[in-house]
Amino acid sequence: MLIGLTAGALVLLGLMMILSASSVSSFANYGSSFTFFQKQLAWAVVGILSYVVLARVDYRKLRGSGYPALTIAVGLLCAVLVPGVGVVVGGSARWIGLGPLSFQPSEIAKRALVVFAADVFARKREQSLHVPGHAAIPLLPVLALLGALVILQPDLGTALILGAIGLGMLFVAGARLRYVGAMTIAGTAAAAFAAFAEDYRRARILAFLDPWKDPLDTGYQTIQSLLALGSGGWLGVGLGASRQKYLYIPNAHTDFIFAILGEEVGFLGTAAVLGAFCFLAYLGIQTARRAPDRFGMLLAAGVTIWISVQALVNVGAVAAALPITGVPLPLVSFGGTSLVMTLAGIGILTNVASQARASSGQRRRVPRAQRGAAARGR
Repeated sequence: MLIGLTAGALVLLGLMMILSASSVSSFANYGSSFTFFQKQLAWAVVGILSYVVLARVDYRKLRGSGYPALTIAVGLLCAVLVPGVGVVVGGSARWIGLGPLSFQPSEIAKRALVVFAADVFARKREQSLHVPGHAAIPLLPVLALLGALVILQPDLGTALILGAIGLGMLFVAGARLRYVGAMTIAGTAAAAFAAFAEDYRRARILAFLDPWKDPLDTGYQTIQSLLALGSGGWLGVGLGASRQKYLYIPNAHTDFIFAILGEEVGFLGTAAVLGAFCFLAYLGIQTARRAPDRFGMLLAAGVTIWISVQALVNVGAVAAALPITGVPLPLVSFGGTSLVMTLAGIGILTNVASQARASSGQRRRVPRAQRGAAARGR
C-alpha cells in the first residue's frame, strides 16, 4: 500500500510540474499550454493500469519471461537504429514512432533486464556466483550488448543505468565484491572511452566541472539549472510562477524538471521529493529482505536499484554534482514509456510486498494451529 501511495504521489506531482514547466514551450510550439500535460496524463492512465495488473498478478508467473522479454528489447534497440524506423530528436535516435505515438525501447530494456537477471540469478545457487565464470555469464555479454546498442543511439546515461541495474543485482545475488568491482571498473572504463571519443560528448561531460568556462554553449544548461534552484530559496516562488521555464532551461519538462521544481517549491519542497524517493527505496529494500523466495528478492532489489540510481543520476545532473547524461527523473519527468515502465516495475514490487505479507501471515498462523492441536490431544 505504501509503495503504491508513494509512487502515486510522485506521479501526481509530476503531472503538476509538467503542466507548469511545459506550458510556455508547449504554447509556443503547439498553440496550447496543455499539450505535454495531456499526453502525460494519457500515459499515466496506461501506467496505472499496468501497475494494477502487475500488482495483482503473482510475480512468480514472470519466471521464464526474462529471455523473451530481453530478446524483444534487443530487437527494438536494433530497430531504433534503422533509418526510417527510429525517430531522431536532437541528434539522437531513441524512439520508434507508431503514427502519432512514439515509444522508447531503452526504457523497455530496463524492465526486461530486471526480470532476466532475477530469473538467471534465482536459478543459480549463491555459492556458484563465487566462481568468476558463473558471475560473468550470461550477465556480462548481455550488459555489453545492451550498452553498445544504447550508446549507438547515442544515450550514454541509459547505458550507465542498465549497467548499474545488472551489476547491482549481481552483488545482491551473492557474487563476491571483488568480481563485481572488477566488472564495474571495466564498464566504467568502457563508458569513459565512449564519452571522450566524441568532442561534443566530452565537452558536455566536462562542462559540469566549470560551466562558466563556456556559459553560452556547453555550460548554459547547467548554469540556468543552478539559477532556478538558487532563486527558489527555502519556500520557492510559487507553483506556476517559474521564470526559468520561459525557454531559459532546455528540456525543462523532461530531464530538468527538478530545476523548475526547486524554483517553484524551494529547498523544502525538493527535500520532500527527495525524501519520497528515499522512502520508496527503503520500502523496496524492506520488500527484498522479506520476499518469500530468491526470485522475488531479486525482482524487488532490481526495481529498487533501477529507480534509485536513475533518480540519483538525474538530480545529480540538475544540481551540477554529476555530468548531464539525459536521464529523466522517474515518475516525475515527461516521458510516456518511462512512466509506464516505471509504474509496471513498481507494480511488480508491490506484488512481491503483498506476497511477503501473505507468507508472513501464514507462518504466524501455523504455530497457533499446532498449539490448538496439541491442546486438544491433551
